[in-house]
Order: sequence, then C-alpha cells, then structure tokens
Amino acid sequence: MRARGGAAAARPEHLAAHARLVKSACPDAFLVTTAMRGYLRACLPLQALLLLRSLLPRAPRLLGNSFSLSLALQATAALPASVPSTPGLGLGAASLHACALKSGFAAADLFVRTALVEAYAKSRRADLARAAFDEAPRRDVFLCNVMLAAYVARGEVAEARKVFDGMRDRDMVSWNTMIHGYAVKGEVSMAREIFDGMENRDAFSWSSMMSAYAKNRRSKEALELWQQMHAACVAPDCITMVSVLSACGDMGALAVGAEVHQFVECNRIQVDVKLGTALIDMYAKCGDIENSLRVFHSMTAKDVLTWSSMIMGLANHGLGHDALSLFSRMISEGLQPNEVTFIGVLIACTHLGLVSDGKEYFSSMSVVHGVTPKVEHYGCMVDLLGRSGHIEEARQLIRDMPFEPDAVIWRALLGACRIYKNVEVAEEAMSKLQVLDPHADGHYVLLSNIYAQANSWEGVAEMRMMLRRENVQRIPGRSSIEWQNTIHEFVSGDRSHARSKEIYKVLEEMMDRLRQAGYRPMTGLVLQDIDEQSKERALAEHSEKLAIAFGLLTTPARSTLRITKNLRACEDCHSAIKLISLVYDRKLIIRDRNRFHHFSEGQCSCKDYW
Repeated sequence: MRARGGAAAARPEHLAAHARLVKSACPDAFLVTTAMRGYLRACLPLQALLLLRSLLPRAPRLLGNSFSLSLALQATAALPASVPSTPGLGLGAASLHACALKSGFAAADLFVRTALVEAYAKSRRADLARAAFDEAPRRDVFLCNVMLAAYVARGEVAEARKVFDGMRDRDMVSWNTMIHGYAVKGEVSMAREIFDGMENRDAFSWSSMMSAYAKNRRSKEALELWQQMHAACVAPDCITMVSVLSACGDMGALAVGAEVHQFVECNRIQVDVKLGTALIDMYAKCGDIENSLRVFHSMTAKDVLTWSSMIMGLANHGLGHDALSLFSRMISEGLQPNEVTFIGVLIACTHLGLVSDGKEYFSSMSVVHGVTPKVEHYGCMVDLLGRSGHIEEARQLIRDMPFEPDAVIWRALLGACRIYKNVEVAEEAMSKLQVLDPHADGHYVLLSNIYAQANSWEGVAEMRMMLRRENVQRIPGRSSIEWQNTIHEFVSGDRSHARSKEIYKVLEEMMDRLRQAGYRPMTGLVLQDIDEQSKERALAEHSEKLAIAFGLLTTPARSTLRITKNLRACEDCHSAIKLISLVYDRKLIIRDRNRFHHFSEGQCSCKDYW
C-alpha cells in the first residue's frame, strides 16, 4: 500500500516513546497518523491499530479523518496470518468500512477506497473487495493493481484479466502481476502474451517469465529468454538466476550455468541458501559433480534442501558411498532429513546394490525420523530389490504397500525382470501397466526384450502386434549436447541439423572404427519388422550416437563430451559408448532418465549395473 504524506519513517526504537508522547498529549490527528505510519513502515501493523484503539475513547473523531482511516485500513490489511482478524479491536475491515461510509470517505477519497479494497482482499473476502472496487467513482492504477493482486492471490486469473483489460492506464506492476498470475497457474503461453505486450520490462518481468518456462520444463525457451535479457542489458536478480540455473540443469547447459556462476562471483553477489542450492543442483545435473561439491563446501549456511540436493547429485553420479557418508554427516550436524533426502539415500543404495542398508534406511524413515514413506520411496525399494535379484521380495513389497502402486512401481519391477529374464513376473507387471499407463511405449519394448532374451519369439511378435493394435506412439529419444553456449538437440535418424552431412560422415567413420574394435549391433532390440541391415542403421542413428558424432566433429581431441538424454540409454548404445571412450580416448558423461554414466577407457561407472 502506498504511503500518504512525506513524513520520514520513525526508527523502531523510537516508536514506543513516540506512542507514549501521543497518548499523554491531547490526541492530535497529525501526531496520531505520524505514529501509525511509523509503525506501518516498521512492519508493526498491530501496534498501529492498538495505538488507534487506545485513543478512540478520548478522540472518536479520529476515524472521521481520511488519513487515519486509510492508515487503519492499511494496518488491517498488513496484519500477519497469525492475527487473522481483529474483533477484539473493533477495527476490522467491516467496521472500518462502516466508518468510511458514514463519513463519506468510502466514495470520495481514493486512498480510503484503495485501502478498503486491499483490506478485504487480504482478509480473503474477494467478493467484498470487488464490490468496493466496483463502487469506486474513479479508479487509478494503484487501486486496479490492488484488485489484480487480490484475484491473482486467489488463483482467479480470468477475473484478474478482466480488470487488467479494463484499465485505461497500466504501470509495470500491472503487467508483472498478470505475468505472475498466469505463470503460477501454468498458463505459460498467456504469460508470454502479456510479456510480449510490454513496452518496458524490469528484472521481475524477465524473472517471472523465465520461472514460468523453467517450472513447466520449457527450458530451451527459458535459456533463449536469458540471452535476450542479456542483450537488453537488464541486470538479473537472484530469482532470475535461480530460474536460469534450473533450466540449465534440465537441459544440461553447463557453459550457460557456469556463466551465471561467474556473473555471481564477478558482481560479488552473496550466495544465499537458495542460490547456492540452485548452483549445486545445476552442476550436478550438468555432469560436473566436482564443481557441485565445491559450491556445497563453500556455503556457510545450508538447509535440508541443500544437503538433499548434494546427496541426490552424488547418488545419481554413482557415488553412492559418498552420498551415504554425507547423509551421516548431515544427521550428526543435527539436521532433520525430509522425503527428498531419503529418495537420494535410497537411490544411492540402489546404484550400489546395498540391499540390507537400503532396508535399514527405509525402516528408519518413519521409526527414527518421523518421515512417512510415499510411493516414490516404495518405488526406490522395488528398484533396489529387483535390481539385486530379489524379484519375489520386490513383488511382495508391492502387495504390502499401504496404497495402490502406480505405473512407476510396476515399471521398476518390469525393469528388474529384464535383468534377470523373469518372464512370469514381467507379464504380471505388464498387465498392470496396460491399465495404468497403456500408451507408454517403453513398457512394450522392455517386455519384448525380455521375450527375446528367453527366445520367446512368439512373445516378441505379440508385442509388435500390440504396439500397432493399441496405436502406441513411441516417445522419440532426444539427446542434447552443448557447444558454444548453444544446446544442439538430436532425435533418432535426425537430419535437420545445419551440419547434418558432416555429422553423418563422422557417424559412419565412428561406426566403422567400433566394428573394428569388436562392436556387434544388438539388432534384437529393434522391434520394427525390417531387415537386419535396416536394424543396424536404426541403431547407429540413435539420438545419443548422433550427439556424440557432433561432439567429435566440433570439440578438441580428448575433451570430455557431456550428453543429456530424455530416455533410458539402450543396451546397444551403452555398449557402443564404452568402446567410443576407448577408441577415441575420450571421457563421456551421459545423463539418461535414470542416472549418470561416466565412460572412460572402455568402462562405465555403473559397471553395467543399471
């Protein structure tokens, strides 16, 4: 709420003395409003109302003054959630509204009218706020902004848009409030429409739009906006940088993320808990676990999310022992783990095959730490047991779950059946998945592979027919690689890249060298009804192989290649990339849907346990 008058804010330590002076003197409207304004500027609205109430018996006409009336309404609106109403004071929004109507200020005074709308809005009476707004004989930008904010706070963005469209004049707050409203509702295209309609934008405008893109996994657009913000010479704020770092982590854009970090250091911006955690998460998701740890150890203050992000990062990079050691240190420092922490801990156990440890951590969640396991934690346990060969135990855990298992649970069991060639349990998992998630192509591919491993070619044929009959659309594998601060994305068989001819030439050379080194294409993984040569070509043109070919084409010899893929890496690509690391003397860090794979000298950090 905007202040009235130009008096300087009273210092908090002087406010009590000022109030005593006001109370001891004959209540003068100017002195009272000055004291109330001081309390409001010191974020002490209750004290402002208490002062006014103490003086009303001696000077009832104080509420007949538009200045004190608008300040009382501002104080009512500013009361914290812990003080939801003021019936004991007799100075709630309704009683003050009655005073305003009686004195005539409700209609004549714009400050009183605006404060009244804000008081009703903050007390969650949008109907009365709208009524007060509609009754205003004139509406300035600030009054409209108060109404906009009230609707946005309630999630009623359509109503906010009506107010916005009806405004004769708009300021930066008007535009930013609408962007924020649409962003929170997930209506990103509408937020962008408002953003594009602005003549001038501040850091909040850019931050809100980038945050909307990042939260809705439209990270490429978020990074494009970041570049445009740079070009517009708008200095980013902390919120902007957190959003950009989130998008970088999602896309694997390490260079852009490092650029943001460098900006922070060059401008001596304080790395608070939120920004520090975003940097940790970004570096870990971009495959640079060393810098992730460096940021973590440099932070003086850390919360549970900071620790959890680091534990999760270590676990996803296959550094399970480090993750569990960090968890022990976190507990020893007196921090209480949460649901996210335990997901990281259980993932660490899964990637190391630590069944007994995983069971103990899972049990300790509720018994020791008071954290109730959710479906995600049961999913981790099913994955841990299944990957370790305890298929029946994983099956029994699913039966004993306190809630219905979701598709993720059954898919974890199906994945374990692929490792141990368990056709019977795989068919049970598939029957559940056909109900829970019938259009996900990955289930059919997994079961087909299990049938192929068991030499059940009738089963393979059935899966192919089912894919066609159910009209299941295969999710295209997408792999991206960052080069010159730009994300280059590829799909299987992609020929849309500007340097496609060069990429395919490198790809052919790469596949020839791999064959000479002993590579044999796993054509059984291809479910299409095509000849062997076509299957080999389809495998060679998988998205991660194209991204690697582009990396070999554009980057210096022996430099590390970092690839991000949206799906789980297939066995053929995993086998081929191990050989690529040996033949080309390269380190390759591949992030798939499940984890990071660090390839070097013909080996993978997962030790083929994925």
